[in-house]
Amino acid sequence: NPGDKILGMDLSHGGHLTHGAKVSSSGKMYESCFYGVELDGRIDCEKVREIAKKEKPKLIVCGASAYARVIDFAKFREIADEVGAYLFADIAHIAGLVVAGEHPSPFPHAHVVSSTTHKTLRGPRGGIIMTNDEELAKKINSAIFPGIQGGPLMHVIAAKAVGFKFNLSDEWKVYAKQVRTNAQVLANVLMDRKFKLVSDGTDNHLVLMSFLDREFSGKDADLALGNAGIT
Repeated sequence: NPGDKILGMDLSHGGHLTHGAKVSSSGKMYESCFYGVELDGRIDCEKVREIAKKEKPKLIVCGASAYARVIDFAKFREIADEVGAYLFADIAHIAGLVVAGEHPSPFPHAHVVSSTTHKTLRGPRGGIIMTNDEELAKKINSAIFPGIQGGPLMHVIAAKAVGFKFNLSDEWKVYAKQVRTNAQVLANVLMDRKFKLVSDGTDNHLVLMSFLDREFSGKDADLALGNAGIT
């Protein structure tokens, strides 16, 4: 309900705008509190537990837009149960690895799971919301229509189905495994060349570099790469 408290990952620590940031509708409709990463660049679930017990949120969001390590969905569910909260997993950035078995699945731990279909799933632009709870499914359906939107795009739904079939193939498993391998090789080469990585490595497809000890910023690097045609 509007005004309820949600606990999500701080945007400045690798979270996402939709997880309670003030500029998002989630931050405007709900009271937000946040957890983040520690100095080692990793989520400390014991710290998350402390915050959850103090804040008593109705909903805990796990998932990120810039976090290169495995998310412990089972531990997050344990914390959610301790404070009587729903657990919502946003796997938009890692879904392609999850379906291939290259990252732990949020099921059966999360009450609700969402993902985009156009990032690591490589499908059409869109999204998907999943739950094993029939009552929650009814509430979600009603919230979407008539609450938020109507007019389903049947051609996009068909495209999602084609994409999901590919995601279930053996070819996809090989691809996803190679994605992780490539990221780990890149991470190791960068560290060998004395670049600092957030959390000192990666478990997924992301390689997060830190420029805190450099004379230029991440924004400077972004502009330079863009000018070189690397985006």
